Amino acid sequence: MPESILEGSRFVRACLRKPVDRTPVWFLRQAGRYMQEYREVRKHHTLVEICKQPELAAEVTITAAEKLGVDAAIIFADLLLPLEPMGLPFEFQAGEGPVVHHPVRTAEDVKALRTDRAAELGYVARAIEKVAAHFHERLGIIGFCGAPFTLASYMIEGGGSRNYVHTKQMMYGDPIAWGGLLDKLVTVLTEYCRLQVQAGADVIQIFDSWVGALSLTDYREYAFEASKRLVRAVQALGVPVIYFGVETAGLLGAMAETGADVMGLDWRQPLDEGWRAVGHTRAVQGNLDPITLFAPLEVLERRVKEILRAAGGRPGHIFNLGHGIVPGTPVENVQAVVKMVREFRLEGAARG
Repeated sequence: MPESILEGSRFVRACLRKPVDRTPVWFLRQAGRYMQEYREVRKHHTLVEICKQPELAAEVTITAAEKLGVDAAIIFADLLLPLEPMGLPFEFQAGEGPVVHHPVRTAEDVKALRTDRAAELGYVARAIEKVAAHFHERLGIIGFCGAPFTLASYMIEGGGSRNYVHTKQMMYGDPIAWGGLLDKLVTVLTEYCRLQVQAGADVIQIFDSWVGALSLTDYREYAFEASKRLVRAVQALGVPVIYFGVETAGLLGAMAETGADVMGLDWRQPLDEGWRAVGHTRAVQGNLDPITLFAPLEVLERRVKEILRAAGGRPGHIFNLGHGIVPGTPVENVQAVVKMVREFRLEGAARG
């Protein structure tokens, strides 16, 4: 192997397309309700309370990573945390998910949003400090934020949406207000990511969870530039960036033009097709269907090996799901996937 794999964690090296001894693996939403330890914490604390108490956020982050034996720990937080210091409170309602009670619908609403209070998110940084101190570079530490389009959509819709009518009405009907909203989000998110990197995050993942609602033309016109600015601003902090969206097969080439180091792939297309779409000059992450974790082990193993063979031993593949682990997932199946990835060897493949 041309470089020592001791120079940086296996996960970070893969993000940078450097040679590794084996494919690193971690899971989207690896700390969650499917895990008994997390359910015990949730008996006494709301999701937001866990996020805002660094000891608790660090505990659930560490517990999940250690129980699964993965190569990276993603900090326990929520995409919507930056809304509060911007002056837009939200809450989680049972059965409905996050609800923003006063959605952003007008240019005046956009103008009222604050950009000078990102330091109030320091509790996430303190949790990262605790996780980084615990693992001492044994694992990669992942910080994250939402992408400008996805957070803007939450702010405008007031919660989940099927058709994004209000979001697209602002995009099409008031592009100045729309652009102003994205500008404010990039400012806040850049500072938020700075706090996370300074605290010890090795990599930042940018979640564009809702960007699959856009056509390619609309993505390029209304979302691309803000995402690109955020990606470049985070990279300027000295860490790689993973950019991930759902139902994005038709957008992947454009998303890759942001310059993100790693493109997250969902499960709706084969990994090798997704990698060709984004170009082999960047790494990819993915892309097992999370519901496959409910399958019999022999089916699960076939799907895991299918993805690893599609990667072909090329440097820059991080094994993950194509979306987050869902409640009710058997923990032992998640652990089994880690073992499968660890033990996989591709005949005749060059690893560097």
